[in-house]
Formats: sequence, C-alpha cells, structure tokens
Amino acid sequence: MERPVFHRVLLKLSGEALAGGKGFGFDFEVIEGIAREVKSVAALGVQMGLVIGGGNIWRGGVAAARGMDRTAADYTGMLATVINCLTMQSALEAQGVPARVLSALDVKGVAEPYIQRRAIRYLEEGRVLLLAGGTGNPFFTTDTAAALRAVEIKADVLLKATKVDGVYDQDPVNHPEAVFFERIGYADVLAKDLKVMDGTAVSLCRENGMPVIVFNLQKSGNIKRVLCGEPVGTRLGA
Repeated sequence: MERPVFHRVLLKLSGEALAGGKGFGFDFEVIEGIAREVKSVAALGVQMGLVIGGGNIWRGGVAAARGMDRTAADYTGMLATVINCLTMQSALEAQGVPARVLSALDVKGVAEPYIQRRAIRYLEEGRVLLLAGGTGNPFFTTDTAAALRAVEIKADVLLKATKVDGVYDQDPVNHPEAVFFERIGYADVLAKDLKVMDGTAVSLCRENGMPVIVFNLQKSGNIKRVLCGEPVGTRLGA
C-alpha cells in the first residue's frame, strides 16, 4: 500500500489550470481529472487544502494597466477565485469527496468565512478545503495567499502546481537549454529572481520554514507521487 510522507498539505493551482488548453474559462474534463487526483490523495488519509488563482476568468494586473483602479481590479480577481473554488467543490463532490469553500471575502450566500480554527477542524474531519478570496486584501497574489494559508493550517508542505517539471534558471518552454534545479534555497530563488512564486510568498515561506515543492500538474498521478515521497519536481527550502 502506498504511504504518504506528508500528513497535511496545501496545493496551489493557477486559475489557468482549470481552463486546460483553452486559456480562458473552464475545461471540465481537466477539472474532473484534478478532482480524481485529489480523491486518490484523500483516500490515503492526506488532509488537503487548495488555493486556486483566478487568471482563467480575470487578470487584475492587466485590468489595472488598462486604467482600472488597482484595488477594485484585485477585489474582482478575488471574486474570480470564489467562482473557481465553487466549481472545484462541485467536481469534488461529484467524485464523492466532501469539500468546503472558505472565503477571505464575505460571500456568505455561497461560502463560509475563513476562520483558521474552523479550517483545521474541517481538515481533521476529512474534508477538502477550498480557500477562496486570496488574502482578502488587494495588492497580494494568490501565491502569497497560498503561503499564508499553508502556514495558518500548519501544513507539512506547500505544493505549487505548474505546467513544467519544476524550477529552472529560465523558462524551459522558450529556452531548451534551461537548467533544472532538483533543490534550491529560498534565498537563491529571490536572488536569481526566479519566477516560481512572487517574492512575498517566498519570503513568507522562508520566515516560517514552510517547504515548497514545485511540480508538473499536467502529468497524471504527480500529486500522489509527490505526496508519497517520489523525487518529483523541485524542492524549495533550507
């Protein structure tokens, strides 16, 4: 029987991951596939929280660059994350996985407010958490929200899902000669300005000793492989 090496984890997905190859909106086959992978992990007894970006619906930075007030643009993006979490909740429940949406924004008609103790209780009860609304504040990314929630729920590790196999010294899609890192320190990520997560998220993980594993979501079964200790992706940390 497969044995996970992590007991409680926070998985960060980009909003674009839910769009699949479409780039915008939702690819429900992809969403169902992610839900099946989460179900397989939950069956191992792993407690899991998810933070999902909103980029498949809204890009606050782009809107702000076009003249929209940055605060309003960011709050709109937070609402996009609520939509994504509700969509993923439905996909998980269709797989028989109990899930709860907790939001940093007050949207009590569709989600419960995020309260740290409530979140931990749900995890202990075997529910998957969908943590919406970012940090609840503008000017912070969902990467920072993921780092913050990982620390708050006392996760063993933060998993950052991407489209590539891990961390490279440059974009491997455009640079085939890019160098892959199996392991890299937080300070090196910041010093080299590697586009793994934003600097605030990396600093928060460093200050709280939160390890990060960056891996390729598009390879089926990778979530379980990471959680069972296989050498998948890149590990950030001391």
